[in-house]
Amino acid sequence: MEAVQVDALEPAAPRKVPQLALVAASPAMGQTALAATAPASLVGERPAASSEESAEEVDAAEERGLQPRAPRSAAHVQHLGAWLLIAMVHALGLHRQALAVTGERVGRDALRLALDAVLVALAVGQKCVEGVRRIATSTAAALLLATDAPSPTWTRRTLGRFAARHGAGLFQLCMTREYLGRAQAEVASEGLTYYVDNHLRSYTGQHKLRYGWKMQDKRAQPGVTDYYVHDEDGRPVYRLVAPDHGALTDVLTPVARFLRQAHGPKESVLLAFDRAGSFPGEMTQLRDEGFEFVTYERAPYAMLPKHAFTQRVVIRGQRLKLCEPSRRNLGRGRGRVRRICVLTPEGQQLNVLAVSRRPARRLVEILLGRWVQENAFKHANERWGLNHLDGRQVQHYAPDAIIPNPSRRRLDAALRLARLREGLARTELARLPKGDERRASVEEDISEAMAAQQQLEAERPATPTHAPLAQTELAGKLVHHTVEYKLVLDTIRTACVNAEADLAALLSPHLPRAAEAKKALANLFAAPGRIGVGRRRITVTLSPASTAPERLAFNALFADINARRLVMPADQDCRPLHFRLAQESQDS
Repeated sequence: MEAVQVDALEPAAPRKVPQLALVAASPAMGQTALAATAPASLVGERPAASSEESAEEVDAAEERGLQPRAPRSAAHVQHLGAWLLIAMVHALGLHRQALAVTGERVGRDALRLALDAVLVALAVGQKCVEGVRRIATSTAAALLLATDAPSPTWTRRTLGRFAARHGAGLFQLCMTREYLGRAQAEVASEGLTYYVDNHLRSYTGQHKLRYGWKMQDKRAQPGVTDYYVHDEDGRPVYRLVAPDHGALTDVLTPVARFLRQAHGPKESVLLAFDRAGSFPGEMTQLRDEGFEFVTYERAPYAMLPKHAFTQRVVIRGQRLKLCEPSRRNLGRGRGRVRRICVLTPEGQQLNVLAVSRRPARRLVEILLGRWVQENAFKHANERWGLNHLDGRQVQHYAPDAIIPNPSRRRLDAALRLARLREGLARTELARLPKGDERRASVEEDISEAMAAQQQLEAERPATPTHAPLAQTELAGKLVHHTVEYKLVLDTIRTACVNAEADLAALLSPHLPRAAEAKKALANLFAAPGRIGVGRRRITVTLSPASTAPERLAFNALFADINARRLVMPADQDCRPLHFRLAQESQDS
């Protein structure tokens, strides 16, 4: 894969760009070159640690007691099924890329142990680093291939040192290279397809964070917006952080440039996104730079008669009708793009806009398949803890940062209430008969509401919608969380999601209910078992809680996995793992 260049991540001037934590690496993907469109506070050095020297001494003492240990035979090892996840993410390159970017900040053995401890905690459903304490059993040494189990505090501080000095950004970018390389190796003749969408991580703590719109709740909430890039199968590839909740239109072109630099200019890449990016200016820029895209057309648009839909297709079990009556004019001399009109079985018309030579049916199929990304968000949060806060360090925004003015927001809200009060009073007055003694009281309410409106409308010109932070009541209060530490953990979570998706694809054909593949894998990851160490291979015998059909499916899965000759990252002899079910489980 070609080197990722800094200019590929720069948005087109003169548009306003959100504070996106975008990173770029050198051709060797080393630690020397790093750039960002975000402020240094978002991707630069971590703030000075508040830990005292005594805490550092405790970490050092604990690390001296945590030494690597070669695999040994052991029975009744709890959570041994997590070895399957560790071996899969190791095959994806997680440990290799982490060691490539760590430098001298963290020792190789300490980093490997911290990664494995987090992977086991995630595998058994703990969702965060604090779950490391739940794997500190009597068999943890055999499980983690170390002399003892690490504490959550030591694991957290080890990963914190690893995240410093741009380590987090380089780690994510190195793993992104692995995912994109795999996608390019599996690319179809028509080209690559990626979904781009945002995801709001809500915050309920005591700090003052900026508000973003959460579509599921239909209201604004404090938190951080992440922009994700997923492949067509719903596997996460890359994440961008926008603490100021920037628009999707500010992200699409930088993402497209990044993917072009990663895959090369000859590879066809198509972006699929929702109506939040369906604006003429952004679509024109994508088209003019040679990028393909597909999105929904924003209403209003002309409704066609039913006889105009002449092409009948079946997409994801739905019988749809299509037509391409005319191209959509983007206005202001921007030219035109393809317009595909879709008629659903319920009689609803959807318009799809695209710049691509792919068939209309294929473009509609891609756009309707965008829900795999929404499902991926839901699953990543419920299974792997995507929305977990993780890092709790915060930084203040710059005093000259432009933010929505809270005084103007309150003023507009008060004006809406005053107008509502006037409207209700006028409605009540209209219903009262002439001569009613209550009319005087209602007329007085109308006068008060109109006076309040006049006062509020007089204040509006002097109260701007946006203002520098220093000129608002949030000066010294508005903060954002640092991104480095959480970026490391989310990179680990992304690797887990990709590994789980690979395993589910192998397991689901053998299950009576294919949709339960990931639930069955969760049971398999938490399964106890025994380790048998030989000269040429390591046998892992698992005893998962499973039904008879699931055991048959597990046997088929193990046949595929054993053919891959996976290894444990801590095994210096690189002996392949051989997974099998316990005999008593097979006979029961």
